[in-house]
Amino acid sequence: MQRWLIIRIVVIGGSGLIGSKLVRKLLEHGHQVVPASPDSGVNTLTGEGLAEALDSAAVVVDVSNSPSFEDAAVLKFFETSTSNLLDAEAAAGVGHHVALSVVGTERLSESGYFRAKIAQEKLIKRSSIQYSIVHATQFFEFIKRIADDATDGNTVRVAPVLIQPMAAEDVASAVGRISVGSPVNGIVEVAGPQQFRLDELIRRVLRERRDPREVITDPHARYFGAELDERTLVPGDDARLAETRFDDWLSQAGVSTP
Repeated sequence: MQRWLIIRIVVIGGSGLIGSKLVRKLLEHGHQVVPASPDSGVNTLTGEGLAEALDSAAVVVDVSNSPSFEDAAVLKFFETSTSNLLDAEAAAGVGHHVALSVVGTERLSESGYFRAKIAQEKLIKRSSIQYSIVHATQFFEFIKRIADDATDGNTVRVAPVLIQPMAAEDVASAVGRISVGSPVNGIVEVAGPQQFRLDELIRRVLRERRDPREVITDPHARYFGAELDERTLVPGDDARLAETRFDDWLSQAGVSTP
């Protein structure tokens, strides 16, 4: 990660998968970092601890996620959390709001989860805070969660569409670079270096995990409630590509260990 002027950065969701990696990377580069989550006394849903956490912060990075993917619950989470966060940032004089979202969000409005992410992004764009929204492709670490959502009994029904996933470590690096740079007041896409077919990738991951579920290829299978087109989940030509290849991640992660 490029070294920049040392700044104070608050990471909302700082104890999660991406947040913990991001906090470590920013600390390694000498920044003052505040990992903020309910565990540390900062609750974006109630506003508890927000003012204190954001005091003197130059940048706020939101990598939090809803504990529930149910339509009403996830919408309430992102609308309430984001509104409270932006209000607190305005009061504290924060100059840069960075949010992690998903490549293809705008194309997935059939899904309650992605409708909530669209609502989150609209709030950010309409606020007075300068911002950068990072659209990342699906994490390698999230592939099993995709399979679980598509499971019925002992079968996993998924569409044979393109997907360009990336390692969570690379997501954190990308978010870190953007958070210490100037606000883009727009969207930056980041993705892995390889494209796969979703059904083939899930089939391989389950096989590596010695998971007995059968993957059924179904062009009309839904992805968290939304039907997919060929390129719904892949980024545009200007995406910033990460370095970690899937095979290398598999060997590092020890995914095949039962």
